[in-house]
Amino acid sequence: MKYFYYFLAMIALLQPAEIVAESEKNTLKIAVLYDDQFLLHNTGLNHPENPSRITHAIDFLKKEYQLKSHLIWPSFDYAPIDLISLVHSEKYINLVKLESERLNKSVATLSTGDTVISDKSYQVARKSVGAMIEGIDQIMQGKVSSAFAFTRPPGHHASRDKGMGFCVFNNVAIAAKYLQNKYGIKRILIVDFDVHHGNGTQDIFYSDNSVFYFSIHQHPFYPGTGRQTERGIGNGYGFTLNIDLPKGAGDREFIEGLTNQLIPAMDKFKPEFILVSAGFDAHENDLLGQLKYSNDGYKKAADILLSLAKKYSMNRMMFVLEGGYEPTNIKDASESILNAMISKHNN
Repeated sequence: MKYFYYFLAMIALLQPAEIVAESEKNTLKIAVLYDDQFLLHNTGLNHPENPSRITHAIDFLKKEYQLKSHLIWPSFDYAPIDLISLVHSEKYINLVKLESERLNKSVATLSTGDTVISDKSYQVARKSVGAMIEGIDQIMQGKVSSAFAFTRPPGHHASRDKGMGFCVFNNVAIAAKYLQNKYGIKRILIVDFDVHHGNGTQDIFYSDNSVFYFSIHQHPFYPGTGRQTERGIGNGYGFTLNIDLPKGAGDREFIEGLTNQLIPAMDKFKPEFILVSAGFDAHENDLLGQLKYSNDGYKKAADILLSLAKKYSMNRMMFVLEGGYEPTNIKDASESILNAMISKHNN
């Protein structure tokens, strides 16, 4: 009998490396990046971008039995200034710090635009970038299958020298630069399905052919950019793709945009990592948006993006919360996406 067990052990040792790797991969979980300090970014009374917009989703994810066994909650620190400087100018970073920290339990508008800040906003914004960095490290070091960052303030309207539209630091843009600088990733796809066009992200990478920026959004709408004629400049021409949807568009237009335009573009670009600016203000009944996406639409979109990640980027993908101003919508839509991530990873 001992020879039989010896035989079985030898077979196990002789398994192909890819089978072992696949077995290990199936045990990996999804990193959820969240910290209670995100709630300290005070935007004042009746502001749509407030702490309660994410607490409902976080409370649910921590308690939901079918989801929580697939999730881990890594801790993370404030992003160092040198990483934020990969995207933002020193002058702008110092401006945010000065204008935030001089406030005393009051709120004000950042001098560069229409972003409300408070005394803790600068540090909270650094913490949000820290969440992105930790999520990237977790994925690239093989500790998790993928990640979802529930951060605030959001980031996709922030350009190199300007915060606007509720955004302070451009979380997803900094993550892309970090991927390039630390891990040598050469081709990154940023998908933005917030109801508003991510003008800051587009501006940052508009002449860059290593980052493909895709946005599907409502038009006409704030901030007024994101027309299909905006395709990049110089070396970046052809690496920006915008789809502007009319008021009232829903799941059909959303999925058609991904299927008919994004997929063919990625068959040429072949991204090595996918970052998703996941705004849920295109969800029906949002306080600000006027599109009509449903939870099922977000799941179908996630399925498409996960298929692209499997085909081209070794499943490496990270979602980060952008807009969305109805707490139940954020909870339901993010649950749909996480379920899609779990299902895709286990199949």
